[in-house]
Amino acid sequence: MSVLGTTEFSEGVPMPGGGEPAIAGRTLGQLAWLRIKRDKLALVSIAVLLLVASLAIFAPLICNVLKIDPYDFNSNLISDYGGLPNGKLGGISLAHPLGIEPSTGRDILARLLYGSRVSLLVAVSATFFSVLAGVVVGIIAGNSRGFLHSALNRFMELILSFPFLLLVIAMFPVLQQRVSAFGVPEGTAANIVTMIGLLSFFGWAYLAKVIQGQVVSLREREFIEAAISIGSNSRRILFVELLPNLWAPILVYTTLALPSLIGVEAALGYLGVSVVPPTASWGAMLDDSVGYFTVDPFYFFVPLTMLVLVVLAFNLLGDALRDALDPQADRA
Repeated sequence: MSVLGTTEFSEGVPMPGGGEPAIAGRTLGQLAWLRIKRDKLALVSIAVLLLVASLAIFAPLICNVLKIDPYDFNSNLISDYGGLPNGKLGGISLAHPLGIEPSTGRDILARLLYGSRVSLLVAVSATFFSVLAGVVVGIIAGNSRGFLHSALNRFMELILSFPFLLLVIAMFPVLQQRVSAFGVPEGTAANIVTMIGLLSFFGWAYLAKVIQGQVVSLREREFIEAAISIGSNSRRILFVELLPNLWAPILVYTTLALPSLIGVEAALGYLGVSVVPPTASWGAMLDDSVGYFTVDPFYFFVPLTMLVLVVLAFNLLGDALRDALDPQADRA
């Protein structure tokens, strides 16, 4: 088995009439998928992420089947002294598989499912806009020269120099008011739009730098010069010649940016800069559970375990994608 560019030759394909078998080639994408299928950790990570995404999408249906609600106060299941759940492990029972919240009595499983919708919505949306902006700016910066090239580089360096989390916290109240002024309903909706906007604004510059470096390297390659010499227009050079060679860093960055933004959203929720109660998110649940850690630690570990599990699965998948898309890696 040998490698030539981005195509690896595999077993021969029989020819009609019994002739010599033709050599079947595999693209880099096909090779990457074959390598991922051999990586057990990558497959487990994909299964975990698909399961979490399915739970988030079908959260209302699951809660309806289990007859639990994230906003119901089960005061009859709360102790009169200290507001702690009756029973062991935070009130776990058949009716409440993960127990109930201290003081309020709300079902933890229901709030975990609904909280995943908020956390994943913020992370996925912010990642999408960050990737979109990073790819566009990176390609423009990589293809430009002179003033535009210098201006875009200085702007990217300025964005990367900001203390990210501190600025998000400082700018959140001001931007949230501006978002509400544009007609977005105040409360959770305005907070979610504000978080997506801030995380997107501060998240695109790193990918733009990576894409710029790739474009600068690719534009000097022979296949780009050949496309220019035969009169290919800019659109063809961009979409046919450049973009297929940029998918690897884009995919790897996406799988690594998503868990980072999930963690940032959880941190903002923990700091109280997130959704408005009683709306649930993983960060808000962590914030609520800290005060009960010494008397009901199970409440703290439920959202923490889900957060760690999702972030770990994304990181393992990102590492697997990076190895699978590396054309210089050994091919077993």
